[in-house]
Amino acid sequence: MQVSSSSLAKPQAIIDLQNDPIIQKYGHEKVGLVRCLLTKEEMKKFDFPLQGLANCKNFVSTECVGPVSNSSPLFGLDCEMCLTPNGNELTRVSLVDAKGRCVMDELVKPDNKILNYLTRFSGITRKILKPVTTKLKDVQAKLKKLLPPDAVLVGHSLNADLQALQMIHPNVIDTSLLFVRDLGRRFKLKFLAKAVLGKEIQCPDRVGHDSTEDAMATLELAQYFIKHGPRKIAEMKLDIAVNSQQFLASPKQKNTSPLCPSGPHKEARPSTDATWQKNAGILECLDLAGRKLLFLSQKAGGSTFMSSRFCQSILCTSDEEVLEQAQAEVPLSSFSVIQFSQWPHPLPPSLTVEMHKKMKVKWAEMSTVYAGPFGENFCLKPLKKLFASFGPIHSLEIVLETVEPYLCIQYGVLEAAQLAIETLNGACVQGAQIKVQRPVQELTLDCDTIVSTLETDPENESTIYVNGMKENYTEEDMTQKFSLLPGLEAVFLPVDPQSKKHKKYCFLKFRSSECTQSSLKILQGPTGLSWKLVCRRALTPTHLHEWICHSCPDTVPLVSTEKSPLVNKGEELKIAMSRLDERVKKLHRRLPPNTLCIVLLPGTKSVHGSSTGLGLISINDDDFKSATSEVL
Repeated sequence: MQVSSSSLAKPQAIIDLQNDPIIQKYGHEKVGLVRCLLTKEEMKKFDFPLQGLANCKNFVSTECVGPVSNSSPLFGLDCEMCLTPNGNELTRVSLVDAKGRCVMDELVKPDNKILNYLTRFSGITRKILKPVTTKLKDVQAKLKKLLPPDAVLVGHSLNADLQALQMIHPNVIDTSLLFVRDLGRRFKLKFLAKAVLGKEIQCPDRVGHDSTEDAMATLELAQYFIKHGPRKIAEMKLDIAVNSQQFLASPKQKNTSPLCPSGPHKEARPSTDATWQKNAGILECLDLAGRKLLFLSQKAGGSTFMSSRFCQSILCTSDEEVLEQAQAEVPLSSFSVIQFSQWPHPLPPSLTVEMHKKMKVKWAEMSTVYAGPFGENFCLKPLKKLFASFGPIHSLEIVLETVEPYLCIQYGVLEAAQLAIETLNGACVQGAQIKVQRPVQELTLDCDTIVSTLETDPENESTIYVNGMKENYTEEDMTQKFSLLPGLEAVFLPVDPQSKKHKKYCFLKFRSSECTQSSLKILQGPTGLSWKLVCRRALTPTHLHEWICHSCPDTVPLVSTEKSPLVNKGEELKIAMSRLDERVKKLHRRLPPNTLCIVLLPGTKSVHGSSTGLGLISINDDDFKSATSEVL
């Protein structure tokens, strides 16, 4: 008995179709217009403007609330944008009716100052917009008049167009979602027009896109889908075609994104190669999704990114130019690396070491308290136990140069010193009323200001310092013990680097400052969870534990009155860091909401010594309140 290869292939082809995302969503049979509409849940998921959303308060409704049927009129919509301090703003809007007639094509002058015309994507220039007087409210009013009550808008990544128009429309078809692919990926409009309609759009010999052409293409794609049905689309095997050309568009991104490839890659890899995907680096994965890394730096900086085919490099002549370019390009990019030069001139390696030592000395001074005066017959052992109840003591010495004896206590953590001052200053101890204060020296003159600043640090506001645990407790034990505290997220139990034993203090991280305050009241209450614990809000950010607490000087050295020859370099460094901080702040303010932002300050490694770097990570929101810091 002979079995032909075609008879074996047929069932496999059917299986492939059944696994196709389009078939899984729409089935094999043809669907009507209504079935292609996005649901309200889908519109919310993909950032479409909706009534009642906080960020859509000032948006205008098209008032197209009539019942929609399979015979309702389709309108293709496409917009072009520029970049302003408020983000993307409208510069052109085109509307095409179901018969392919352009019923609206308007240039729009934004209300805010234009930072970047995005000419290579929009085709809009300063010269083109100069005579334009049409404003956003004018095109909003015109659209409301043109659209019938049951109008259905069709677009490609239509959410971005409606956001730019600041309009709410309930019935939409998004062709980037209609031609659905797996893993949330989307096809570029340029690819779909060529592969499905056989049309060339967004030709490279023309500056920018033609919004009328794009509106027509997305309308015809929706009409083709409705006419021929999902099975016809699935049989085209668009994913195989696109993998040979790398035309995939990124989710939630307009096809005008500068980081979407404009043509085929010779080394494109098929998305079905699971082994390659598993082992691929982030640049390769971005490339597979049709995106590139944007790298901005000074020409003198140099980087391995510059030579990568997966990267779009923009080299500048100064940090000011880097900032200007970044403010324009980063909001349009899916993944960016911005490199600022930390300082204008190379710094001597010894400067880093000296400043690190100076910082540790300052921290040691701040963690030191003087207590007294005590009577002549005071007992040292109970005093040591008393002061140790606030935290780890690094050293304790009796000061005999005074008329009456004092104690000099250097703590291992700043919180312990602060607790000693807050608890014992003015108290009666062993029959004597004592003062507990920090040494008054050059490095501690601004100590109160620093402590106040640290108390309001976003990381410290939701962290509690606790002292008084037993050495044999583990982090798991502590987590279980403190589980009754509201909003507890994590327990950090430091380990002695020499003995490898857990220390007798820990830090409790909470979900919010409100939970922190409630937990403080519980711990400082009469029961205190049945433990003899002392606690307060934390003062030491995580990275300072790495930099300082594990390497405190054996004694508190006297501050030299002689000026180091590196003082001038140190002042230059402070100025440079202040400028860097300001640049990062300006760039951070331009980031769109929900952007993951990581700031890396590299450490140093040389024969003079090494120090760890610092990483700051945040997910950007409208209030910029979500930042936390970690050592990276």
